[in-house]
Amino acid sequence: MSAPEPSGPALGAADYPLSVNRQDLLRTPTGKPITALTMSAVVSGEITAEDLRIAPETLQLQATLAESVHRRQLAANLRRAAELTAVPDTEVLAMYNALRPRASSKEQLIGIAENLEGKYHATVCGALVREAAEVYERRDLLARDEEDR
Repeated sequence: MSAPEPSGPALGAADYPLSVNRQDLLRTPTGKPITALTMSAVVSGEITAEDLRIAPETLQLQATLAESVHRRQLAANLRRAAELTAVPDTEVLAMYNALRPRASSKEQLIGIAENLEGKYHATVCGALVREAAEVYERRDLLARDEEDR
């Protein structure tokens, strides 16, 4: 088992899948326990669309579980996903498009990173975008000026 996260329990391979083995830890974004997600609750209107989204805490728990079985890259992806739950879907799509090779200047990518870090406190995602800006610069993958085309 890995060391517990500062704000979460220690998890290991025996806890996987959390939805079966650790239901006590899982909640919807509105705070309902995962066991409240039933068809009758949906039909009665007790469950809303917001309840069906994944909670950032669930993604952090999944990351802790991934780290406990030495899946560091998966854990990093899950931590970034947890941060992105706070970002509106339209902004996520815009960032995805901006991160395509030659789609953005270094300044534009740094602006995206600053927005992620400042507005959404998404420091892990911000660091990834900053890293992409540096790599794109080294590999000549940043947007080119009109006169360079």
